[in-house]
Amino acid sequence: MNYKVVAKYIKHLNFDISKPEIFLSLTKDISNYKFKIDIKSNRYKENIIEIETSLSLTPKSTISERINAQVTYATLVELDKTLTNKKELEEIILIKIPQDLYPELRRVFIFIFESSGFKDINIEKEIDFKKLYLSRKN
Repeated sequence: MNYKVVAKYIKHLNFDISKPEIFLSLTKDISNYKFKIDIKSNRYKENIIEIETSLSLTPKSTISERINAQVTYATLVELDKTLTNKKELEEIILIKIPQDLYPELRRVFIFIFESSGFKDINIEKEIDFKKLYLSRKN
């Protein structure tokens, strides 16, 4: 293995329902929203990178009053100093780390919704990050 996970933690948590109407509209028609996954990376130290994996709920169209829900996990990854292949690095950042982290990210996201009175939140149990990576390349 050419990398090691040093730490992972919830970096950002946002869950905002500003009015009762927003709560009620979401319980009636959650189909107006979609789940979105986002991955970003930053160099933290010479051979350590921070990978941010976010899961959020976003409206499919412009909605003036909406729920704001996002969980971002940060993973600090120490890279082997011999790792120089850009494709390998991309696969670590965009496939391997998110694939390992996603079940925990999903669990936290569902917990927040269920704790706020929403039941039966349907978020994909698994995401094929390799397929997403390859589709982005094309």
